[in-house]
Amino acid sequence: MVVINQKKNPNFGANPPDISLNSNLRRWFSRNIGFWKSNRTYFLDEMQKTYNLCMNIKIEALENKSEWESHYKFTWYPEKKYNFFEENPQYKEQGEMRAFLRGHQLMRENFYLSNIEGISNIKQVDEHEMIFESSYKDWYILEHTRLVDSDNFRFRVIYSWNKNKLKIVENHHEIKIIK
Repeated sequence: MVVINQKKNPNFGANPPDISLNSNLRRWFSRNIGFWKSNRTYFLDEMQKTYNLCMNIKIEALENKSEWESHYKFTWYPEKKYNFFEENPQYKEQGEMRAFLRGHQLMRENFYLSNIEGISNIKQVDEHEMIFESSYKDWYILEHTRLVDSDNFRFRVIYSWNKNKLKIVENHHEIKIIK
């Protein structure tokens, strides 16, 4: 519990800053910092087709604009050229997303399938796994991310519904290359 001495702080009670002290969530995100090789399988509803590809992901902690918020930058690009992106132009072959934690939410600058900013609600399963729930436009996305083996591996499964119909299922097996 944080105690503030009212006599020493004349602004006490006047529009307190929007703060979050969830150290478990911040610690979990810091465990994801680094360069990852992401082996992915995409199961797409419309084509009933499966794709396998390898992406590179870099997760960085950025200088915080507020001492109570943790800011991150996610960068991704393919290991090699894949037909997947030509056949499925809604997917971004490479890109960048900036986001920050506010309470139990990830405030995103944009989503993977859209340039729309938004919020992902976060549920903590245990010290190693988080669940992210996001909605934008006609999409509802449920993502489970689990850190394994002293944070050297991640397993992610992502379900994406469009207009209440399951359209995309993704499995990501990721190996941390550089911390």
